[in-house]
Amino acid sequence: MEAGLGVAVLAAIVWGGYIYLLKRSFDSYSPAGMVVLINVFAIGWYLPVVGYDANRVLESIERFAVPELGIIVLASGMTAVALVLFLRALATGEVSYVTPINKIVPVFVLPMEIVFLGQFLTPLQVFGVIVATLAVYVANYEPGGFFLPFIKAANSRPAQLALLSAICFAVSDVSRRVALQELAIAQRLYVPLLLVSVVVLLLPAAISNPPAVDRADLPKFVFAGGLVAVGEHLTTVAFGALPASIASPIINTQAIVAVILGGILLGERHFRLRLLAAVLAVVGVTLLSM
Repeated sequence: MEAGLGVAVLAAIVWGGYIYLLKRSFDSYSPAGMVVLINVFAIGWYLPVVGYDANRVLESIERFAVPELGIIVLASGMTAVALVLFLRALATGEVSYVTPINKIVPVFVLPMEIVFLGQFLTPLQVFGVIVATLAVYVANYEPGGFFLPFIKAANSRPAQLALLSAICFAVSDVSRRVALQELAIAQRLYVPLLLVSVVVLLLPAAISNPPAVDRADLPKFVFAGGLVAVGEHLTTVAFGALPASIASPIINTQAIVAVILGGILLGERHFRLRLLAAVLAVVGVTLLSM
């Protein structure tokens, strides 16, 4: 448990840096084409890890059946949709506005575990839902009236996309937990399967709108692929050791990293309010894990 918590924290740091990099370096690329290119490089980075544990990977492949295939398709499909929605939200909204909304994923993870995996909702976790909802309010807050943030969120395209992305990420998180714990798919097999599946699912959209890659951006794509490979590995290790309702809120503290970088390095407005929103979101989802 303790080792899993440490790995989840490291994953949050890696993913927070990745979110900042996406906004800072790739806003001129289509979401599908960018994800495909980054994932291709991520697969290349991860192949040595697969080779290092080849025997266990082969044993896991031999046990593959319909449930294993189905959960991989579900997890990768939801991940692909969630990524595209989130990238579109980032393209039209500020990092420090979109990210706190998108990172309330655990608010949806816990109800899914209650319904499908028999988890229980405690009074403390109910309070966590309230705090996480308050975080959405603060993220949307601007002077002018108590209900203005809710009206803004309801009519804000970036907010809507970020919220839909959060729901898809929640489905992916629960699916990942089932794949790694209930179905015992090898971690070093799950990561490349997820990356390859996302590439396959997004490839038609990427081909229909192929990215014109600037040669100067290639090192950035390589670096981003490395971050994805490390992030997915750490995330998978965390979900293999922890319940989804604990791993998800810890990993989604990446919101704080992204908000700090967006506010300090990109000079986005309302930084203090957005930082408070990120902190509240983390507090809320942490309560959900207790």
